[in-house]
Amino acid sequence: MGHNYQGGDPATEGDSVHDAGATPSDPQIRKIIHVDMDAFYASVEQRDNPELRGKPVAVGGSSLRGVVAAASYEARAFGVRSAMPSVTASRLCPDLIFVHHRFDVYRAVSTQIRDIFTDYTPLVEPLSLDEAYLDVTDHLWPGQTATQVAREIRARIHQTTRLTASAGVSYNKFLAKLASDQNKPDGLCVITPERGPDFVLDLPVGKFHGIGPATARKMNAMGIMTGADLRAQALDFLIRRFGKSGQYYWNISRGIDHRQVRPDRIRKSVGAENTYSTDLKTLAEACDALVPLADKVWRHVSRHKLQGRTVTVKVKFSDFKQITRARTLPHAVENETEMLALAQDLAASVLPDPRGARLLGITLSGFDHSPDENETQLRLF
Repeated sequence: MGHNYQGGDPATEGDSVHDAGATPSDPQIRKIIHVDMDAFYASVEQRDNPELRGKPVAVGGSSLRGVVAAASYEARAFGVRSAMPSVTASRLCPDLIFVHHRFDVYRAVSTQIRDIFTDYTPLVEPLSLDEAYLDVTDHLWPGQTATQVAREIRARIHQTTRLTASAGVSYNKFLAKLASDQNKPDGLCVITPERGPDFVLDLPVGKFHGIGPATARKMNAMGIMTGADLRAQALDFLIRRFGKSGQYYWNISRGIDHRQVRPDRIRKSVGAENTYSTDLKTLAEACDALVPLADKVWRHVSRHKLQGRTVTVKVKFSDFKQITRARTLPHAVENETEMLALAQDLAASVLPDPRGARLLGITLSGFDHSPDENETQLRLF
């Protein structure tokens, strides 16, 4: 597996994680790699169409209700981001080129990338088509480091797909994911146990994986702007204000994350939802909008051979109040058509509503396995 590709690795790539793990004092030091493809969907489109190279590209619809699924780095320079309404993206970047998604192609490329991952470790936890965690702790050759593995994986991805990937290497999942964002695109960053606890101090809390925009705003309102501010808070205060997530926030402000890389996660439910730039006023509009959501959910459960009995529909109205309706069958939902029909019937029980629907979601649950695993929520851009 010798490769000569040289990516845009920063000086930190020379740092070794052969001593990396849960904490600097922990005898069981882990070596975790987070690999994240660079502007994945848009990069695939630019790879396959030379006329798009070097130009601002957005994958998604250009209609009034269109949403950007992915943006090239040329488009990001204008402020275009994924999940942004297409009309906003066009206003920010008048020369933006919209292309329709080709999920079958993206899935095929993703499979190529996953095959590369499993050459190095069976402990691969995919987060989406374009990113995954790898635990290589017990799968290194004598003298080999996780940094060397990350560099080689990036080279193989480039040679196989002609696409670039960024990677983060550290002693836990939180820091590995944080590291992969530091030198994008086409970069590699290593956070060693010695650097980990202090690496987060100057970062805005909104940059922390696991702290979303709403939580970041809530923290900012309390004067918690950076990792240092977060670390200054007492554990009992964080638990009072943020519930069980308070312990997680306390840990990550210190570079601590005990979550394992879990390639065999079992889901309690699979869901997809979308927020619309224009509120849906009629039941017909809502029923049409449920079609791609059902397709996304069904593709996921089919790929993982899951069978569920409960279909749930979520509706969030223009005043941000939301409601859910569910129906449980005595047998597993047989196909996508049946699931969609159930979802549309459930939607008909609450729509139309004079407030209009700004968000719709479908969830399939009631799978036949252990109930103590985590829920997964798929996002439809």
